[in-house]
Amino acid sequence: MNWRGFLWALTALASHWRRRPLLLAAALVGLAAATGLWIGVQALNAEARRAYDDAARAMSAAALPALVAEGGGPADIARFGPLRRAGWPASPLIDVDLAVEGAPASLRLMGVEPVSLPEAAGLALFGAGEDEAGNDADADAPPAPDYAAFTRPPGRALIAPATLAELGDALGVGAGDRLATPRGETPPLVASAAAAPGVLIMDFGFAQRLAGMEGRTTRFLLDPDAELPAAPLSDIAPDLRRAAPRAAADPAQLTESFHLNLTAFGFLAFAVGLFIAHGAVGLAFEQRRGLMRSLRACGLPAWTLCAALGAELLVLALLAGVAGIAGGATVAAALLPDVAASLRGLYDAPAPDALSLPLSWWLWGLGMSVAGAAVASGGALWKAARMPVLDSARPEAWFAAARRARARQGALAGALAVVAAGLAVWGEGLVAGFAMIGAMLGAAALALPLALGAALAGLQGLADRRWGPLAAWMAADARQQLPGLSLALMALMIALAANVGVGSMVDGFRLTFESWLEDRLAAEVYAEAEPGAAPRLAALIAADPRISADLPEWRAETVLDGAPVELRGFADHATWRRRWPLLEAAPGAWDRVAAGQGAMISEQLARRLDLGLGDPLALAGGAALPVAAIFADYGNPRGQVRLSNAALAARAPEAERGRHALRVTPPEAAEAVAAELDAAEGVSAMEQGSIRALSSRIFERTFAVTGALNTLTFGVAGIALATALLSLSAARLPQTAPVWAMGTSRRRLAAMELGRIMGLALLTAMLATPLGVALAWALVAVVNVAAFGWRLPLHVFPADWLRLAALAVAAAGLAAAIPLAGFLRTSPAALAKVFADER
Repeated sequence: MNWRGFLWALTALASHWRRRPLLLAAALVGLAAATGLWIGVQALNAEARRAYDDAARAMSAAALPALVAEGGGPADIARFGPLRRAGWPASPLIDVDLAVEGAPASLRLMGVEPVSLPEAAGLALFGAGEDEAGNDADADAPPAPDYAAFTRPPGRALIAPATLAELGDALGVGAGDRLATPRGETPPLVASAAAAPGVLIMDFGFAQRLAGMEGRTTRFLLDPDAELPAAPLSDIAPDLRRAAPRAAADPAQLTESFHLNLTAFGFLAFAVGLFIAHGAVGLAFEQRRGLMRSLRACGLPAWTLCAALGAELLVLALLAGVAGIAGGATVAAALLPDVAASLRGLYDAPAPDALSLPLSWWLWGLGMSVAGAAVASGGALWKAARMPVLDSARPEAWFAAARRARARQGALAGALAVVAAGLAVWGEGLVAGFAMIGAMLGAAALALPLALGAALAGLQGLADRRWGPLAAWMAADARQQLPGLSLALMALMIALAANVGVGSMVDGFRLTFESWLEDRLAAEVYAEAEPGAAPRLAALIAADPRISADLPEWRAETVLDGAPVELRGFADHATWRRRWPLLEAAPGAWDRVAAGQGAMISEQLARRLDLGLGDPLALAGGAALPVAAIFADYGNPRGQVRLSNAALAARAPEAERGRHALRVTPPEAAEAVAAELDAAEGVSAMEQGSIRALSSRIFERTFAVTGALNTLTFGVAGIALATALLSLSAARLPQTAPVWAMGTSRRRLAAMELGRIMGLALLTAMLATPLGVALAWALVAVVNVAAFGWRLPLHVFPADWLRLAALAVAAAGLAAAIPLAGFLRTSPAALAKVFADER
């Protein structure tokens, strides 16, 4: 390579950016926005998956078989010795909620006996956190249990580092401090990866005192790898029975749809950002076509020119990448609380607590920025390399190439539309759903310039016949301006369609959710007792004359088709018959379920198992039951089966029986009844309105991420339009100066220009609306069904369409304001000089 020629070419090309700082800003902003939003979304996904891995490594006693009290509630700890002597691999466990004074939420208290605790429970007492000297311990080092320090006063309370940090923010506590509870202080806190988020692990003796369970235990864990003795359990502990491991959902599997949804939004933002960069780079190539002609005429080979252009873009990509990664980290940190709320609200999954960007993320971000620059500039580089020397500076050659590109663009749009239609008819699953949406958006974006061009051609003919030559020139000039604005208008249309589609989905879900919640929360008060407090709660309910009906709800878990499923028992009552949100029901469904001759299943379970009314549902503990009804169960990541309490007790004797739905008369007394029950030891109660308000807050937090990404995408599209107009402002003088010279004032020309830009934005918004409705249908009928198992009704909100159209027009007017202000300040001498310049 002629390095001297390469450096001279690079210097000459780079001088253009110094004279066009707005164009440089457009290219950098486009690449930075694309890289930042993509990296931010992927960082959120990575942190969430790290939280799942941390939870998987933490103690998981729920996944072990256990011995529980025959009648429910706590078991007698006196059975521990006889069980061990008889060879039963039992270990006592206390598992209750623990109220911490001043904390925003309760913790889950787990009391363990470390010597007998099964290894499969996953407890590594001091495998992470701090060592005896207070230094950070190696999380990958083998555990070194110190039973004496754990079991003897003052003991140790193991807590997840993230939970300790949250308590530190709320209470000002740290490692070595104690937490105050209603029954005394906890042992000193020690950060440890053995504890899942929100869990406090300590020795069984300390936990007994804090839980008020002296002489009792929640259950006895069994070592699944140990051989059970031949002596029957009924001879040693007749008041105990074996219980199967609790079904546990895999959060990584449950939340895969959520992460795929975030990835799709990140890719959409990446594409919109590339539109900005593509437009800026393309305009820079056109503005420098005279320079490129001169360089080629001086003997510079085409490949050397392309190498200089590539080196220039590489530098821009690296600068934009650094800025984009920093901005993406800021966006991700701001969205992290909402992502955590979404994971907890939709899936009850462990949520990320902090964001980290290791060196590998920076390298990956720079690579994405370079790849984005290559995509954004590839077409321009290809055209510059193939055009003859004498044609490279002629606008006619570029316009002819643009016409050929439009023909190919139309063919590609048609092909993508066919792909989208095929996926809509024959596609299955979440990936196919997102691929259909991608093909649909791609086809619409590619077809937009063709549709706008056809509309403007028709408008030009109409103006020529009815409104005179100035109006016809205005339409023709808009057609001539369209190639430079097409990419920005594509980005605007995609952003508008995403706002219409996602907004319709979220707002429709809100309407459906509120109606469903109104029916689901038919009782005025809901109460739940901790193990051992169920008799106390039953006595309080029986003694309160304001409680007109006690509707106990029992609960158990099972596994169907390899996935966890909730079994819910209920008391037959007119409340449920009138209000329960059934989607389909066989004749006499309620009577059959009450008699134990049928079952109700949730919509997502029906879809997953491909069950319909009358189909047999195989459950352990008895014969298969026919499906009597299918009900809506939004927001539940697991499937659910509803049986009568008697049928549930026959199939799952270990079912939890401490929950009650209470009808209160008069309803105005519900708040007082809930407060009195909640004040009782071991009892928690909430009235219906409080639960609805809490659910609504969770709903809003859950969808805050999609709303924020929608807003960011719309903002990036607005920047794309503004930068395109700013970049075109200098090239507009040859079109506007002759009209000015014929007597049209600059003010009128500016008003016509403003109307032209706002008209293009309005046409784009009109075309984006049906695309957004199609996107909403794809989200509720395809993506939601594949992701969650339920289908929402499609709601449309025309008022939102008008608001978005007005916002698009206003954004276009704002984007045009700066170049138009510059045009109004252009002197007559500068306008007249256009005729003397070589063009």
